[in-house]
Amino acid sequence: MLTDFQITGKKATRDGFGDGLLAVGQQHNNVVALCADLIGSLKMNAFMDAFPDRFIQTGIAEANMMGMAAGLATAGKIPYTGTFANFSTGRVYDQIRQSIAYSGKNVKICASHAGLTLGEDGATHQILEDIGLMKMLPGMTVINPCDYNQTKAATIAIAEHQGPVYLRFGRPSWPIFMSDHKPFVIGKGIMMQEGTDVTIVATGHLVAYAMEAVNTLKEQGISAELINIHTIKPLDEEIILDSIAKTKCIVSAEEHQRNGGLGDSIAQLLARKNPTPQEYVAVNDSFGESGKPDQLLLKYGLGPENIVEAAKNVLSRKA
Repeated sequence: MLTDFQITGKKATRDGFGDGLLAVGQQHNNVVALCADLIGSLKMNAFMDAFPDRFIQTGIAEANMMGMAAGLATAGKIPYTGTFANFSTGRVYDQIRQSIAYSGKNVKICASHAGLTLGEDGATHQILEDIGLMKMLPGMTVINPCDYNQTKAATIAIAEHQGPVYLRFGRPSWPIFMSDHKPFVIGKGIMMQEGTDVTIVATGHLVAYAMEAVNTLKEQGISAELINIHTIKPLDEEIILDSIAKTKCIVSAEEHQRNGGLGDSIAQLLARKNPTPQEYVAVNDSFGESGKPDQLLLKYGLGPENIVEAAKNVLSRKA
């Protein structure tokens, strides 16, 4: 149980996107939304109903949707595209690279149903490579919020950011623990819990599991510092370097392949600035499978107990 952190309910991060999209539409007349035949799944109904003249149903034509979004951005609009993460990245990578990233178009690529927590739809839809794909594009901002409140805040905040953004969120109901009044600052990690023995850096759904791991470690006499990294790129280097200067070791936790994700961004930082023992909690070079989200996370080594184990392993390597 999450005993030391206040849980205010459960709601899917995709609901945060839907509510944030409506709010940002009310705030900015030049915000437009495009969806590839997944309005209900992306929770875009409220925006569509409120602003029918600013909503485009592209049908199952994701590549066309990205091209249309690039054109709308050229005309001064702020387009938000919506479909599953697999279709938002892997299916349309050429269009994103050539039409959006290369020219720095102000397009917000909003991707639901990311990672293993997509669940029963299985490996073909459970993209675990998307963060790596998107962070390698020059000029692309990559955001992976942890709960409903943070996703809503991020959806609103990216309208003020000039340039392409990849916003990643998920399908299942998930604990809500971030304040609904906390402003979302792109590129600034959040200190969730101070500690002295080991640094745990988590993103997305795994922040909740990392919170559980921190409590377990505390019961075992280990003081873990927990950082919520919602922005993978640009990475908040300062908060990580300040933490490891104290703890001398680090664990990264993410619902993504270990190759190319948050952990690799941290490893690059450590190699350049302060080589430090690191353990990864991530999917180890594997596709997913059909199953319940919580069962899949445990099977693929992304559970709270895996974060605890990684913390103990990295502690044993600390000089």
